[in-house]
Amino acid sequence: MKLTSIKPMLWTIDLQETIYFYTELLGFSCNEHNEDWSYASLHKDQVEIIIVKPNEQTPFDNPTFTGSLYLNTDDINGLWESLKDITAICQPIDDFEWGMREFAIYDNNGYILQFGQKIAEIPNAVEESVE
Repeated sequence: MKLTSIKPMLWTIDLQETIYFYTELLGFSCNEHNEDWSYASLHKDQVEIIIVKPNEQTPFDNPTFTGSLYLNTDDINGLWESLKDITAICQPIDDFEWGMREFAIYDNNGYILQFGQKIAEIPNAVEESVE
């Protein structure tokens, strides 16, 4: 058996607001949106996220996801600069001993989106050893 992809399905109360957040702030495209089904499929490069309103039989007040979505990028500094003043910050940008430069934000629903890039791949970055 081979797994070919993963598409997180995020629940939301406000489908339009969530589509706006991902398309306007993060640069995703909405490649399918069906208001009758309370469904949208968003993509950017090789990442796809599905946004849905839970059906009436499913109790839902707020997101309860206890992890985060981790997205790799090829321009961590540029992405940080474009988001730091317009989103809620969960973790400011920092370099970590495992060789990654990362930051995290909250989306409009409270889901944590983490972004990272290997320090060795960042132009003009100096990777320091942590003792």
